[in-house]
Amino acid sequence: MSARPDVATIVAAAETVAAVETVTTESADPCCAAPLPVLGRDVTVPLVTGGEVTYAALDYAASAPALQRVWDDVAAYAPYYGSVHRGAGYLSQLSTDLFENSRVTVAEFLDCRPGDQVVFTRSTTDSLNLLAATLPADCQVFVFETEHHASLLPWRDARVTYLNAPRTPEQAVATLERALADRDPYGPALVCVTGASNVTGELWPVKELAAAAHAHGARIVLDAAQLAPHHPVSVQELDVDWIAFSGHKLYAPFGSGVLAGRADWLQDSEPYLAGGGASRKVARRADGGVDVEWHTTAARHEAGSPNVIGVYSIASACKALTEAGFDSLVERERHLIAEVRQGLAEVPEVRVLSLFADDAPRVGVISFVVEGWNSSHFAAALSAEYGIGVRDGLFCAHPLVRTLLGSDPQDPGECGAPEAAPGERSLNAIRVSFGAGTPDEHVERFVGAVKELVRDGAQWKYRTEDGRCVPDRG
Repeated sequence: MSARPDVATIVAAAETVAAVETVTTESADPCCAAPLPVLGRDVTVPLVTGGEVTYAALDYAASAPALQRVWDDVAAYAPYYGSVHRGAGYLSQLSTDLFENSRVTVAEFLDCRPGDQVVFTRSTTDSLNLLAATLPADCQVFVFETEHHASLLPWRDARVTYLNAPRTPEQAVATLERALADRDPYGPALVCVTGASNVTGELWPVKELAAAAHAHGARIVLDAAQLAPHHPVSVQELDVDWIAFSGHKLYAPFGSGVLAGRADWLQDSEPYLAGGGASRKVARRADGGVDVEWHTTAARHEAGSPNVIGVYSIASACKALTEAGFDSLVERERHLIAEVRQGLAEVPEVRVLSLFADDAPRVGVISFVVEGWNSSHFAAALSAEYGIGVRDGLFCAHPLVRTLLGSDPQDPGECGAPEAAPGERSLNAIRVSFGAGTPDEHVERFVGAVKELVRDGAQWKYRTEDGRCVPDRG
């Protein structure tokens, strides 16, 4: 018996199911390819007007449903769960093997450089807070106001320059170059930028921004939370120093995330969390204290018992998306984007929010407002009367949404809460988002529901309850 059991024998059953599912998604025409099977695709929900309908999950930008492949892989492994790095027993060895193999899978998925580290975290937010804790002394951080709060807020102990929202990709690069060139003192610097906006879905010029950062002696971290589920992401091609993303947006909602990239800042900093797993050796000193030798590998920032199921689910999702083929997935998503945008364009009362331009490349994330409607009221009606789940609010990107809505940056607003009575102007928007698991019928139903609501109004009365617009059942 080998010291490290072969995990292939454990996941063979799940891989057989996945192979069958992969065949069903193939098509000669990528636009017509079937969606990838996801968990919950047959769930029905009640309508306030009576009856039930299959739920249309169109809030992928918040959390995507688990791929069936991921669920099958997790279910196949679950009976063999053991404590990672902490036992001589068969299940502990198997789980350790699975955990470390998952690290290799993620590195391959991201096309990491030799020597890069893959650190498993809880989420994108956790990953960027970890990186913030590793910044060298006197490091300056540069971040656009357009970022999600996960990228905007972690840099509390650094000197931060917030850059105004650019209106073109070229302006974004020029703005960054100017800010980096003018920094004083001219010391270490980090740029944090999204790959795809969680509000508009627009793709950012990451490669060009990375080149600008490096030309001015800065490093760059890519928030790929909205990019990795939709497009292939290559550390080497984009030439970014780090990438952060979340499993729950990559069809693996089991509580894990990733920070991958250069090892030096990670090795030179104190562990993100102090505890078992991060420490290599601990010894008492003569004066009664303790000396600690910390790991220099990714384990340095992975203290505590790791979430092996969450980590394995991310690796499974990486494999599933790679095997499905991003070319086909991207082409099909473009078809869905065009269908939604064309449908919304046919409604004069609808205004789609864009930062760069209407024809800018984007992923399946679209935000809009409807004249004469409070966004929370509209989203509530889509859910209660049509069984469609979208998001309303400021999407944890308050400065960007306020800029796009043309409001004063100081105007009050709370993410997701209705700011006015139905029919009155509000400081929030509606977001529809979709991906590899979205059937055509869901986007067709969404477009039809938007047109019907604008034309005929809601069939039900609504009221505000605990900051949310809900059907009035009284």
